[in-house]
Amino acid sequence: MKTLRQKVALFVTTLRRLLTQILPRFSTRIKKTATIIVFVSIAIIAGHTVSAQVAPSGPQAPPSLKSVSVPEPDDISNYIRDKTAAIALGKTLFWDMQVGSDGIQSCASCHFHAGTDSRSKNQINPGLDKIFNPGGGPNYQLTVADYPFHNLTDPNDRNSELSKDIDDVTGSQGVFQTKFNSINPGSAQDNTTVQPDPVFNVNGTNVRQVTSRNTPSVINAVYNFRNFWDGRAQNKFNGVNSFGDRDPNAYVYKVGGLLGLQLEKVKISLKNSAAASQAVGPPLTSLEESSTGRTFPDIAGKLTGSQRLELPREHGKKLRGLKPLGKQLVAKDDSVLGSFSNFPETGLKTTYAKLIKKAFKPEWWKSPQIIKIDELGNRTIVRKLVNLVTDLDGVVYPDQLSPQQFSLIDYNFPLFMGLAIQMYESTLVSDNSPYDQYQDGNTSALTAQQQQGLKVFLNSGCISCHGGAEFTAASVTNVQKNGRITQKPSRSNDTGFFNIGVTPINNDIGLGADDDLTPNSRPLSETRLAQQGSFQQVFGEAPNVTVGPKDTVNADGLFKTPGLRNVELTAPYFHNGGQLSLRQVVDFYSRGGGDANPSGPPPLPVLNLSEDDKEALVAFLKSLTDERVRYEKAPFDHPQLFVPNGHPGNQNSVTNDSKGQATDDLLEIPAVGRNGLNTPEPNFLGE
Repeated sequence: MKTLRQKVALFVTTLRRLLTQILPRFSTRIKKTATIIVFVSIAIIAGHTVSAQVAPSGPQAPPSLKSVSVPEPDDISNYIRDKTAAIALGKTLFWDMQVGSDGIQSCASCHFHAGTDSRSKNQINPGLDKIFNPGGGPNYQLTVADYPFHNLTDPNDRNSELSKDIDDVTGSQGVFQTKFNSINPGSAQDNTTVQPDPVFNVNGTNVRQVTSRNTPSVINAVYNFRNFWDGRAQNKFNGVNSFGDRDPNAYVYKVGGLLGLQLEKVKISLKNSAAASQAVGPPLTSLEESSTGRTFPDIAGKLTGSQRLELPREHGKKLRGLKPLGKQLVAKDDSVLGSFSNFPETGLKTTYAKLIKKAFKPEWWKSPQIIKIDELGNRTIVRKLVNLVTDLDGVVYPDQLSPQQFSLIDYNFPLFMGLAIQMYESTLVSDNSPYDQYQDGNTSALTAQQQQGLKVFLNSGCISCHGGAEFTAASVTNVQKNGRITQKPSRSNDTGFFNIGVTPINNDIGLGADDDLTPNSRPLSETRLAQQGSFQQVFGEAPNVTVGPKDTVNADGLFKTPGLRNVELTAPYFHNGGQLSLRQVVDFYSRGGGDANPSGPPPLPVLNLSEDDKEALVAFLKSLTDERVRYEKAPFDHPQLFVPNGHPGNQNSVTNDSKGQATDDLLEIPAVGRNGLNTPEPNFLGE
């Protein structure tokens, strides 16, 4: 039973949340008056009962994450007609190994442990120079002794002697380097050709490629204003790729016209959809999930006419011709997919087409017409069709499709995949950590040491970058409050992006890179866009501050601030994965950061934290772990997954599969139902 103190604190949190939802509807004068009345009332009612949750002075502790609404587009109902079905579709697509060109690699392959990747073999990328450091290399098994990558003899002194300084990156292994030829009808594995890989090979035998940055967590990622370390996954989703309003050529098709029988080309721009923008990136990336040259309709189901005639109708596509999660077990008590589970057999008792049809409004998938794309990328609608057939899911098609022709449900597949995965990720919210419980009124939820660590966190400046209930300045909430551009007397930069000196700028330019969209590639930095005068043109709104042509713009070497929730479970740390433990991270900040340039001034304040304060800060960071994440309880339960875990052998020798690729060593991640695990899975290298 809650104490009076806990009840009052919970009342205060609930009332504040209600105010944030109601007050924006009224005038400024009413807002001010109502706010004063309510908070005076709170003070009178609460008295001193919640003093433990409110600092008497200085930075205020962030509230519980329960106080923050999950961002979503205002017009989402124009696309999704059944959110429950969309969540089921999103979870299926996220975990399905059949999405990858190799029939193995899924979105979850790099996000299966607390939303991140805990594998430690074949997880090294050589960095910009493409040269692995001595002792490592492709298919290397990492050890505790490899960390930190920048190892000082005195971790408190950034100028002390270095025992090690390497420029490699702890990333995530993806696919082999191959060229896409076509899908294999009825097979999860595409028809591909192995390409010699000059970097990721052992004695001439290809191994799986590894990403050039550490994998961030997808848990709570729905709160981010932009996604990926460099922010390239835009806040607005265009239904096609990660670049939102930046891509003027991104559009989808919708059933319209006078009688609702024509296909119309439309541009969409769904606000607060960075999770959707992120979701459609990896499936076509030739390092993470795809062979080079594959398209989204290939994933959904493009076939040549001859292939179409040789097959039963239900096999005339890839994913929609395969049983969802067909290679994986799904627990009967899966919190989302349990009703579809085919356990003890693999897969679901439904189809992708049925899930799409139930989740999305028919104007986005229901049409007998097809879209033709020629060699130059020009699109035309084929309106006069003959020999129409209907597949087992009730989707109408022409009897034959050329390689350049696509049905509406296949052409719009990235729209379905992006929004469905975003809907699924919107459920992956860890808002019940001990810290949340403490802020909700349970004063015993944090130990004395953790409360000391909270004070260190607030008073040492950590809160400057890791503020708000999301514990990141890169959140939708913070950007809405402070604007997309932060301007200070000496510099301007994108809100939520910082350079703390983890790696030299030349190793990874981060936010300073361009988006590489042709023919109009632009800076990823929104501050640079404002300085160039193209912010309004790209985003359809004026920048919140004016950036003059002579103003200093910070963009090179800046990276998005990650949230800190569940950070205990998500080693290794930083964008280069160069720190193994939270204590190593705290040491880094205590000495002022700047490992990339030890001879220059530290980029951060030198804290010189005491041993007690360091241990207390680590203890506080552990209080941000939601036990549901640790034990994979709903909503963090999941289907079975087999992830590549390096290759048999080591960095000196692997076994060739006779096609030029190393044989895989697959690690099983068992299916988990809503009640979670009895024993949690180990973290990266046991941390």
